[in-house]
Amino acid sequence: MSYAGRIILAAAAAVGLVGAAMAQDGERARARDLGAAPGVLPTGLLNAITDVEGVRVGHVTLTEGETIRTGVTAVLPHGGDLYMDKVPAAVAVGNGFGKLMGVTQIRELGEIETPVILTNTLSVPAGAEGVIGWTLDQEGHEGIVSVNAVVGETNDSRLNDIRARAVTPDHVREAIETAAAGPVAEGAVGAGTGTVAFGWKGGIGTSSRALPASLGGYTVGVLVQSNFGGVLSIDGVKAGEALGQYYLKEQLDSDRADGSIMIVVATDAPLDDRNLERLAHRALAGLARTGASMTNGSGDYVIAFSTAEPVRRTPARRQGVESYAKLGNDRVSPLFQAVIEATEEAILNSLFMAESVTGYDSAAREARHIEAIPLDKVRALIEARNGQAKTEDE
Repeated sequence: MSYAGRIILAAAAAVGLVGAAMAQDGERARARDLGAAPGVLPTGLLNAITDVEGVRVGHVTLTEGETIRTGVTAVLPHGGDLYMDKVPAAVAVGNGFGKLMGVTQIRELGEIETPVILTNTLSVPAGAEGVIGWTLDQEGHEGIVSVNAVVGETNDSRLNDIRARAVTPDHVREAIETAAAGPVAEGAVGAGTGTVAFGWKGGIGTSSRALPASLGGYTVGVLVQSNFGGVLSIDGVKAGEALGQYYLKEQLDSDRADGSIMIVVATDAPLDDRNLERLAHRALAGLARTGASMTNGSGDYVIAFSTAEPVRRTPARRQGVESYAKLGNDRVSPLFQAVIEATEEAILNSLFMAESVTGYDSAAREARHIEAIPLDKVRALIEARNGQAKTEDE
């Protein structure tokens, strides 16, 4: 039997032997608390997108009655005037079944001029109205007549009455105005309130990687809104198979893997929009590492931006001949590794930090309950793998 096969058998056996050390809906934990630490690079201080200096995140969570389970998440590249000091940006698309507003102007001009808003599919118009109104109301913007609102979405209709369109422009403005640096709430919060991933409760997750000084000392941070399916892999452990829940398993619906993911990537490395697009494409490799199937009905999007002051599109730079320092092609590979690792871990954090949710299935028009992934079994799988690997080394 192969080494990988022995790992899976040992891990599956360990799951069966685990007691009730951690209640399924007890205290949630991040990936590293369970022994899963994807990759080789160190994290930033908070292991969050806000490790990139200046980046702020705000959530508005809507849980109303028995049917509304949705919300808004806002990501601000910096705390200054985003419209005047635009940041270089790029978009990568894995599978394009989605409604990402603002994408064509990002691709044409290579920049972002508003907060990035995440919400549910049918609330994209409300997201745009909220961020446009907020932008127009900022001091000094009295003469603005065009705003490229950036609004991404996933479809939370498995747990949310999405047709009610509970998100309002005021909720979007609240998410922007309350956005802050520091620790980022994860799991069933904000735009992740009603999402589902790999058949378990999904949500918001974040992670970061910090390059050593010898590689530039730059930071890459990732935030995800997970709402997709596949065959879950946790830091190389075939968890979906061991836990008996995965896409195309005989007793599961064939559309189990449909859904979407929004991936927001921030870095303080001075990248232009061309290399940011290359960085965004590498985030999809981190998505693949988790076992995503990227099916026909999945919208898999990455928005990447740089916060570095030298590459910002200030009014003076936009109106003249641009001359600025940017990272050369031969120095970006460590950033590619960083975004792959941070994306993988952010997705795991979105799963592990989410609690079970009972909501409303909009298609079936009935109540629906989605369990959180059982962390006691996850811990056992990881410990079995780590223990087996140690035995093999000896």
